[in-house]
Amino acid sequence: MLSNNPTDQVLVQDFLKGDSFAFEKLLLRHKNRVYAFIISKVKNSDLADDIFQDTFIKVINSLNKGKYNEEGKFLPWMMRIAHNLVIDYFRKDAKMRMVRANSDFDIFDILDDGNKNQEEIMINNQINSDLLKLIEQLPSDQMDVLKLRYFEDMSFKKISDITGVSINTALGRMRYALINLRKLAQEQHIDLQLK
Repeated sequence: MLSNNPTDQVLVQDFLKGDSFAFEKLLLRHKNRVYAFIISKVKNSDLADDIFQDTFIKVINSLNKGKYNEEGKFLPWMMRIAHNLVIDYFRKDAKMRMVRANSDFDIFDILDDGNKNQEEIMINNQINSDLLKLIEQLPSDQMDVLKLRYFEDMSFKKISDITGVSINTALGRMRYALINLRKLAQEQHIDLQLK
């Protein structure tokens, strides 16, 4: 029966209507292929776990923003997201091996290619300042996960160990932190986009 085995298209539509179980079904249906692809590229299970979690955060965020055009090709679209995140990891790894673990951390150091003009530097400094102010307004559990993930460069497994919650809870807190950051930026008319 169709209701017992809905298509990806039906599950995506159900998820967008608010059915969180629909996304769980999509995750269960495709997680092995996505994870196998990621591990085949990065050859490290902790790193693969992180990229796998980031893939699903990005899929959820993209679906919620309406950035998925239904063509019956959900799995290839999701695999492309995973592929792009693997590429991003290798680019970041090649550019930066050191993260300063203090309050002077600049999230845009990762993006800096050394060729910014003075105006770009000023814009990035302002965005960084605004971003840090917004982060401080998050609920503490969300702020902690976000800081550990991006400022301390920790895996979700390590974050779950440190905070004493499951990986899924840490992932959920991260998702809500990103959603709340966007809301706060919108409410306070703060533009966090690089020019």
